[in-house]
Amino acid sequence: MIGKGQSISHTSASMSYGWNQEKNAEVVFRQHLVGVNPNEITMEFKRIQALNTDCKRNTLSFVLSPTIKDGQRLKNKDLEKIVSKFMKQMKLKDRQAIAFVHRDKSHTHVHLYVNRIDFRGSAYNDSFVGKRSQHAAELVAQELKLTTVKQVQFEREFDTRRIRSEMKRRHELTLKQDRPQSFSEYVKGMASKDITVTPTINKQGSLQGFRFKFKGHDFKGSEVHRTMSMGNIGKHIVQNTSYERLVSPENTVRLFEKTLKITQNMALSWAKKTIKRTIEKGIGI
Repeated sequence: MIGKGQSISHTSASMSYGWNQEKNAEVVFRQHLVGVNPNEITMEFKRIQALNTDCKRNTLSFVLSPTIKDGQRLKNKDLEKIVSKFMKQMKLKDRQAIAFVHRDKSHTHVHLYVNRIDFRGSAYNDSFVGKRSQHAAELVAQELKLTTVKQVQFEREFDTRRIRSEMKRRHELTLKQDRPQSFSEYVKGMASKDITVTPTINKQGSLQGFRFKFKGHDFKGSEVHRTMSMGNIGKHIVQNTSYERLVSPENTVRLFEKTLKITQNMALSWAKKTIKRTIEKGIGI
């Protein structure tokens, strides 16, 4: 579960958004309030806020977002418990508050509005309220055995590692089986394995590298694995063809119908690879 929080001054507009019937909004929590619509609730907030004219951002706005899987099974009474425990963690128990659930999308989430001014006219300390609300949501999730942010991050990182590993496997398969003799052939080979390779071109119009897209993930080559940088891909390609066929004397390469510049250092590294291979062949003979 994720928790976000901030102090706001536009109480009426936020309250109207929270109670938006187009989003199938339902009240799941309220305390010290009797109003039946956003305007009435806002007026009740303002009566208490009049006790402290120095505080301008006098309403606290929070969003509590369980994971999609948790949200699908949580009933309104469960969400009420979540809000109640969150209020307790944030030390907001004795203030006017109202919370609405939005279920108009697959991701169920709760909008909680709390009067920053208490019944004595004191303003709630909102220092680092965003960070504190995230920590409070984490503690509530642990207590109620919901998925926490750390668990979500771990699962996401695990999934990312798995995706990267598969992309690297298909990259190696392309180099080994297809033996591309140009960048165009390499891009086609990867496309046949469901990976979209997009060139990255800098402001000077030079080919700087490639991005790889696979199953909704998008990475730079070096982010997948160091062997998938443009320099290393080029070194593999020159093993299948001559350096002169890959790079022109003007330090350009062909990518389908385009002629793209490459840096002199990049061209030099591929030339060295070709020379080294030639020497190794000579020694073998």
